[in-house]
Amino acid sequence: MTNILSKIVGTVLLAAMLAAQPGWAQTGGEVEIRQGVIEQITASQIHSNHHSGLGAVVGGVAGLGIGSLIGRGTGREVAMVVGTIGGAVAGNEVQKRHAQPVEAQQVIVRLNSGVLVAITQPVDARLKTGQKVYIEGNGEKARVVPRQ
Repeated sequence: MTNILSKIVGTVLLAAMLAAQPGWAQTGGEVEIRQGVIEQITASQIHSNHHSGLGAVVGGVAGLGIGSLIGRGTGREVAMVVGTIGGAVAGNEVQKRHAQPVEAQQVIVRLNSGVLVAITQPVDARLKTGQKVYIEGNGEKARVVPRQ
């Protein structure tokens, strides 16, 4: 039973670590750049999902280690399972308390084509209403930066 339990725990840990990894980052290549003028800047927040699941993984591993120190035979195996589950739940709760939102700003830019674009990004104190800017990238990775 210990061998089967070890395989299950190992598989669960591997799956959780892979799920917590960020998507493949773009390295090099072309980045779309658009030009425009800032029409409005509004305070906002970005909710962090960074390292999602990592607290549960670390807690589960810690619980497994502590559970393996208790009892013998079947009692030890039960303690390991209970420790893993309890540690995962506790680790997830701790992570949720520390996942605070980041101060951000929603920047509305009128592109040279006349289209309005809204981008929410971390606060950049260099940005002002009426300023000429570049928009680098697109989607969630789009950022507004001042034109020099």
